[in-house]
Amino acid sequence: MYPNLYFFLKEVLGIEPWTFTQYINSFGFIVAIAFIVSAFILRSELKRKEALGLLKPMEERVIVGKPASFLELATNFLFGGAVGYKMIGIFFNDQQVNPQEYIFSSQGSVIGGLLLGGLFAGLRYLEKKKQALPTPKEQRIVVWPHERVGDITVYAAISGFIGAKIFDNLENWDRFIQDPIGNLLSPSGLTFYGGLIIASITVILFARGKKIGIRHLIDSAAPALMIGYAIGRLGCHVSGDGDWGIFNSAYKVNAENKIVQAAEWEFHQTLMDNQAFTRQLVQEYGHLDSIPHANFQGWSILPNWFWAYNFPHNVNEVGTPINGCEGPYCYQLTPPVFPTTLYEIIACTLLFLLLWGVRSKIPWPGALFGLYLVLNGIERFLIEKIRVNSTYDLFGFHPTQAELIATAMIIVGGYLFYESRKRSI
Repeated sequence: MYPNLYFFLKEVLGIEPWTFTQYINSFGFIVAIAFIVSAFILRSELKRKEALGLLKPMEERVIVGKPASFLELATNFLFGGAVGYKMIGIFFNDQQVNPQEYIFSSQGSVIGGLLLGGLFAGLRYLEKKKQALPTPKEQRIVVWPHERVGDITVYAAISGFIGAKIFDNLENWDRFIQDPIGNLLSPSGLTFYGGLIIASITVILFARGKKIGIRHLIDSAAPALMIGYAIGRLGCHVSGDGDWGIFNSAYKVNAENKIVQAAEWEFHQTLMDNQAFTRQLVQEYGHLDSIPHANFQGWSILPNWFWAYNFPHNVNEVGTPINGCEGPYCYQLTPPVFPTTLYEIIACTLLFLLLWGVRSKIPWPGALFGLYLVLNGIERFLIEKIRVNSTYDLFGFHPTQAELIATAMIIVGGYLFYESRKRSI
C-alpha cells in the first residue's frame, strides 16, 4: 500500500516524488482528516439542535485589552519550538530516517526550534498588543455549544491517543512487560476503543463544566464517531499498520505479487517457503498448526483482493520481501489475509448513513447514541471473528479485548436506548 505520500505518488502517478514526501505519513494524514470531518459533523449537529432550542448558550466573563502574559508567551514559544525542532529538523535531515522513530527520538534542529518558537511567541505578542486597551475591562460573552467544537476536538484527540496507547498495551501485555518505556513511546500500537472510552470521559467532564446537555451532545457525536472510525480505518488500510485479519488460505500471492486462487495444500507450502516470516508466526502462536487461518472462496464478481490481501509496502514491514523492491517498506503478507480494515470502512460508512438518516426521527435524547453503541458493538464483535488479536482466558472462553468491549457496548447501548425512550414517554 502507501505508508507515506512518497509511495502514493510513485505508485499511483508513476512519478519520482520529492524526498520530503516520505515524511508525510499516510496514517497520520488520514487520521487528521478523520478528526476534521468528525468535527464538521459534530458542529453541524450541535447547530441543528441549537436551532431547535434543545441546546442553550453559556454566558462567560472575559478580560479584554490585557497584554500578553509571560505564561502565554512561554506556552507559544514551547509549542512552536517543539514543532520547529522536529519538523524543520526532519525536512533538513540529510539521512534516510524512519519518520515515526524520528518524531519520538531526541533528534531535531535546535535552530529550527528557536526560530519557530520565537515566531509563535512574537505573533502572540503582536496580536495581544494590537488588542490592548489603556485600561483592560471585563466583558460578558455568550458561547454556544457548537463554538466549543474546537476545544472538544483537541481534548478528544489528546485523551483519545493516551487511552488508545493504554488499552493497546493492556491488550498486548506480554509485549509491554518486555519493553514498557519503548511500547509507551512507540508511535504504533493504538486501540480505538481505548481511545473512545477515555476521550468520552474527558469530553463529558468538559461538557458538564460548560453546561452542555450531555444527552444531546452524545447524540450529536454519534454520526461523527461512526464516520470518523470509518475514515480512521482507511488510514489503517492504506498504511498497512497491522489491523488486518487472519490468513485466507483459499488464495496466494504469485510471482508477480498478484492475488490468485490457491489449492488447500498450498497454504502450508507457502509458510514453509517463507521460513523467516513463519518463524515469527510460530514464536507468536506456539506451533505451525496453531497459526489462525480460514479457507474461504469469495464471490468471483468481486476482485480477489477483496477476500484476501497481501498489504504490500506495509508500514510495519511485516511479512516476506517483495520481489524487485529495495529500501524501506519492501514487505508483503504471504499468504494473504482477510482485509478486515476494508470491511470496516464499508460497514461503518453504511452505518454512518443509517445514523444520519434517522437522527431527526428518534426524539428521545440519548437514544441515538445508544443505537450507535449497539451498531458499532455488533460490527466490531463480528469482525473480530476473522481478525488477528490477542485473547484472554476468561472462565474457559478466549475473547479478545475488542470482543469484551464490543459486548459491553451492545449491552450499555441497548439499555441507554431503552432508558432514553422510557424517560421521554
